[in-house]
Amino acid sequence: SLTLPEKLQTIYTSLQAYIEVHHPDTMAVEALFFAKNVRSAVTLAHARGVALLTAATAGLAVAEYSPLEVKQAVVGYGRAHKRQVQAMVQVILHLREPRAQEDAADALAVALCHLQGQRVRIALASKATRGQI
Repeated sequence: SLTLPEKLQTIYTSLQAYIEVHHPDTMAVEALFFAKNVRSAVTLAHARGVALLTAATAGLAVAEYSPLEVKQAVVGYGRAHKRQVQAMVQVILHLREPRAQEDAADALAVALCHLQGQRVRIALASKATRGQI
């Protein structure tokens, strides 16, 4: 029932509060994809812009992953369906039941993708330091 500006303000204040409490150093986001519904894509772009602005204002690094990268990292197949991603998020995180909201499962999948990428970067940096690369 909120207007678009009110929804965007809610996103901004919620993210700001989360950042103040948890002190993250990075925000991982999913890259925009080309949607069939232009109105939905524009609304999503507004929300994403607010999230990126909030991250920049807080001095967070932002890591961006395509939907294909997220699916590949979590499921092992870049063309996986949403249900497959949700099921793997549940398995990887040892959740008793799947996330009821698809958006929550998607956010967790992006976070898992980022963590996997971080592990690879750390391992490569360690090998490079030891002269193994």
